[in-house]
Amino acid sequence: MSQPSPKQVRVPSPSSSNRDGDGNHIHNEILLNLPRNEWDALLPKLEFVRLKGRQVIHEASETLKSGYFCNSGMFSVLSVMPEGKSVEVGLVGKEGFSAVPLVAGFRTSHTRTVVQSEGNAFRIDAGLLRSTLRECPVLERQLQRYAQLLAVQAVQIAACNRLHEVDERLARWLLMTQDRLVSNSLPLTQEFIAQMLGTRRSTVTVSAGTLQKAGLIAYTRGNVSILNRGRLEEAACDCYGQLQQQIKDWQSQNE
Repeated sequence: MSQPSPKQVRVPSPSSSNRDGDGNHIHNEILLNLPRNEWDALLPKLEFVRLKGRQVIHEASETLKSGYFCNSGMFSVLSVMPEGKSVEVGLVGKEGFSAVPLVAGFRTSHTRTVVQSEGNAFRIDAGLLRSTLRECPVLERQLQRYAQLLAVQAVQIAACNRLHEVDERLARWLLMTQDRLVSNSLPLTQEFIAQMLGTRRSTVTVSAGTLQKAGLIAYTRGNVSILNRGRLEEAACDCYGQLQQQIKDWQSQNE
């Protein structure tokens, strides 16, 4: 597995706290919500890296050598079967972190993590993360909470894949993707969508056609445009709303 070339992060000055010392914007919400003392302790240990689409950053059952604070783009968390088939069980955007087993002290991951949409991230060595968590209680608590959100997401997606029609699942998945990419234009192929939803490409073609005829999306080769988000939310199954409500409920408990 190829590793992206690193760029060491310099600690930012107080006047430029939303950028690293090299001028790279920091969008990751976990990093942005750290108190200054933990920020100063963590940032010198981070590497700013650019990530390509379809790049595997963690492989199932292999040692987690590092973790990634997603800064732009999006990661897909995949459950991989012994025969090689896989299905998406989680999405990670700028709200999250890629290697949550490290937070619990585990050294391997049960899932594969793939860059779904190219972007950038702040990478930290696994050993450095473990030592940093001992001196950064807010960071540790935020990562623990994020791990719970990712677990809820995986449970909801599993139920969704079993109980709901592909049209509804596709609408839900497009909404979750748009939330993380913050764009109406999503660089997605039908083959990739089919893999994420655990269904056939021909089935995705029919479902995407249904949403397109209804005026909710526009699909061209390799790209999906969201035309009417409100109606797309109505077309999605209840899973999207339930996930959003759970996040809102837990955030209110954190206030």
